[in-house]
Amino acid sequence: MEKRLLDILCCPTTRLAMRPAARAEIESINRAIEVGTVLNAGAALVTSPLRAALITVDGRRIYPIIDDIPVLLADQAISTSQASDFPSATHV
Repeated sequence: MEKRLLDILCCPTTRLAMRPAARAEIESINRAIEVGTVLNAGAALVTSPLRAALITVDGRRIYPIIDDIPVLLADQAISTSQASDFPSATHV
């Protein structure tokens, strides 16, 4: 994703800046999705693994990128606290 675009994107809920999710972060969320326990902020069960994602700079919310388009809708956010092995140093 272009840096110029990343510079203007922010989380629709917190208004925090976003960054591309690291492979380890995506894999951690996908393991939790595979178990069948991940809900998005809209309370819908997430069943499709993420191929790419943006994450807030505090590491608490992750948003899917589908067909190269970031889905920055508040109800599509996934709390990273749902992945017990989430690797982010800022994860709380």
